[in-house]
Amino acid sequence: MVITQQDNGEQTVTGTALLLAAAPANKSCLIDATSVLPALAAVQPSALTGTAAATVVELADPVDPQTVLTRIRTAAAAPGPLVLYVTGQLHLDHRQRLLHLALARTTPSTLRYTALPWHWLTGELALRRPDTTTVVLDLVADGDAWGQVRGGGFGVGPGVRLFGRVSPPPARRSTAVPGYLKTYASIWRNGHRPPLAQLHAQAAGEAGPGDAVFLAVDGGAGSVPVAPRSPVPAARQAAVPVVEPRPDADPHPAILAAAQSGRHGEAAAIAAMWESTALRTHGAGSPEALHWLEVRADLARLAQDPGRSCELWMAAAEARLARGQAAGTEDVEAAVDRAHHQWEQLGDPAQARALAASLTRLRRAVPGRRPGALEAISRRISALENVPATP
Repeated sequence: MVITQQDNGEQTVTGTALLLAAAPANKSCLIDATSVLPALAAVQPSALTGTAAATVVELADPVDPQTVLTRIRTAAAAPGPLVLYVTGQLHLDHRQRLLHLALARTTPSTLRYTALPWHWLTGELALRRPDTTTVVLDLVADGDAWGQVRGGGFGVGPGVRLFGRVSPPPARRSTAVPGYLKTYASIWRNGHRPPLAQLHAQAAGEAGPGDAVFLAVDGGAGSVPVAPRSPVPAARQAAVPVVEPRPDADPHPAILAAAQSGRHGEAAAIAAMWESTALRTHGAGSPEALHWLEVRADLARLAQDPGRSCELWMAAAEARLARGQAAGTEDVEAAVDRAHHQWEQLGDPAQARALAASLTRLRRAVPGRRPGALEAISRRISALENVPATP
């Protein structure tokens, strides 16, 4: 659902609010995520964005992580302020040690293929201009994810305002409710428009539970935790570290160290931040921006996320072709070859099918130096047609 509200004033800034409420529609469900949507839908769109004109996009119990990523990417491309409201549950992928947001079809055994990797979200937000993005969270973490959140291994990246609550898993055979966000909606419906920091303080005091982690980072660079006006001790506030790119610094060693130690989300967020700086400074398609796009593609490979790596390598190849590089150029061929290799590593037939058309189109333009690459794609597509879709 998309709602647009505009006034008659001139030069009105339009904000975008994306409401994402997701939880498994099975026994893995820990939170009644979509129960907050009617309350938020009753709020004036301008309250959700803090702007006079607003566009509101609602995603209720989506099933496909690629679809969610596309909607996030579209919202992140909007030029005005962006506020992302997320309620749902976090899980930890034991193989990659990466946090994921569960979607409607997510089960413990299908987490890597049916949930949204959290670093996908933070990577898209990192490409936006600093201090134009706000994230408000009301999440429940399963046992393993809770340990990572408590240890400080969770955030949305630098340059993003963050307010929210992450709660531990509820008692067995019970389901949590997004009470933190419902408090926001209740205050807004009463006609009040306090600053988000004040809303956070009140919601933190009313919503509980006592052992939840409350996140508050306000003001972009130099952000500090916002102490709530509530009984919640400030010691439980978790601030997201802010690191601004320095032109004279070489970020590659820190990125590689993070990736090699399994902190793949952190490595991807740093690389995306430097890509954002390159885009602002040198423009899209510049060698600097292309470099960081390819770094992110290789980081996805290191994180054993072949689908994301394939997408990014294809984007790099298309960007090089768009700036006039010939199909036989070494860098173009290398990008397509790496995209093809990552596609071959995909174990999820549905994801492989989804990427096959784009890869085939690229292979026709860039056949590469090894004969039979295009035919290899066709053979695998034919084989995938006989593989039943995952229920």
